[in-house]
Amino acid sequence: MSKKIISEKPWGGRFAEKTDRKVEAFTSSINFDKKLYIYDIEGSIAHCKMLAKQSIISQEDALSLTQGLNEIKREIDRGEFRFNDSLEDIHMHIEARLIEKTGKTAPKLHTARSRNDQVALDVRMYLKDETVNIINSLYALRKVIVQDLAEANLKVFLPGYTHMQRAQPVLFSHHMMAYFEMFSRDVERLKECFKRIDVMPLGSAALAGTTFPIDRDYTAGLLGFSKVSANSMDSVSDRDFIMEFLSAASICMVHLSRMSEELVLWSSSEFGFIEIGDAFSTGSSIMPQKKNPDIPELVRGKTGRVFGNLVNLLTLMKGLPLAYNRDMQEDKEPLFDTVDTLKRCVEIFTAMLPGIKIKSQVMEKAASAGFLNATDLADYLVTRGIPFRKAHACVGEAVRYALDNKKELHELSLNELKAISPLIKKDVFDLLTNQQVIDRRISFGGTATANVKKAVEDAIKSLDEELKEISEKGKRL
Repeated sequence: MSKKIISEKPWGGRFAEKTDRKVEAFTSSINFDKKLYIYDIEGSIAHCKMLAKQSIISQEDALSLTQGLNEIKREIDRGEFRFNDSLEDIHMHIEARLIEKTGKTAPKLHTARSRNDQVALDVRMYLKDETVNIINSLYALRKVIVQDLAEANLKVFLPGYTHMQRAQPVLFSHHMMAYFEMFSRDVERLKECFKRIDVMPLGSAALAGTTFPIDRDYTAGLLGFSKVSANSMDSVSDRDFIMEFLSAASICMVHLSRMSEELVLWSSSEFGFIEIGDAFSTGSSIMPQKKNPDIPELVRGKTGRVFGNLVNLLTLMKGLPLAYNRDMQEDKEPLFDTVDTLKRCVEIFTAMLPGIKIKSQVMEKAASAGFLNATDLADYLVTRGIPFRKAHACVGEAVRYALDNKKELHELSLNELKAISPLIKKDVFDLLTNQQVIDRRISFGGTATANVKKAVEDAIKSLDEELKEISEKGKRL
């Protein structure tokens, strides 16, 4: 017969030697997956109730197991629970402690499930909660952008840029509302992600399902899932929902990073458009005069780690055969890190932005220099019957002349402008002011003051509707 079984692992019946301690340390995930304990216990309680409902275990056993699981949760909450590498992960820790509390009843809990579908459940429950938390954080960020920056600065002019060269004047509010649109799309992406996260895998067991007459719909209802996974092999090996979340998170970090870049530039002496509050800046250890924009710089820098986490998981999954493989233990650290990083970046931005000082006079001065009204002069000539390409060439000559004479277009005399085109009349000067250049951009989505006011009003209404949705649905979407 075989050697005496001496392994004490839950899977130890097959093994005749104890696991090497180096292997225990190497394979242990408890240092990071203990974060899932609430979800593991909640999932186990729901599984326990389902087993009792289906008469797979007795109601008495179910009560004992549920009480034990709740006691374990309280122990972990209070910091009294001891973690050990030899128990590998949070699932085995909870099971081992449950055995200590309920004895021979505890092993019955694992009937009709595997760690494979158990961990998939825990991660989905965790990510459902965190996705809602991030969506709520983005609500707060967008509210700050709309009310503290856009609505409060509707009369501030700013040079708009292309190729980092001054292009045309815009309202500062219009510029800020561009970020509102970006972050709103991030919310839409996260809501779409949530639909794919909100699928319950429990009951798939290791990969093929179970022989027991379980009720997966009942368990899903207890746990608040809207769907039950359709294929047991896919259920335990699918990490698409994490990849999709990491992708959405990466795009959101792109938007935070772009805004960070502008805050860094605008707060520099060369631009001088804004000043970040002292509470959100740092100094230099050697240069007493320095005030550094560390928060936007760090957010810009943290974007790289989120990108790296996405590439990490894509690379991890690209060559795995069905179904579960231990490689997939490596999915949690990039996920947890991305969730924590994104939340912190959104929260610090939300706190920092209201305290930014807008230097409107500096912005308007910049918007008044560099021939930013050149297109408007060309448009004026078009209204006088000149084809746009020819009008463009005429204004180009005017710009060259103005450069040679160290003037702006609106500083040229009428006679100087008539030398470019005799069709130019005195009324042209009314059209070359920043206010007119901006307010004549009336096309939908343009920077005209009336447009931007309407966009701000619509944004406030949509945020009010979102707040109602957040209040009503809580952790559900």
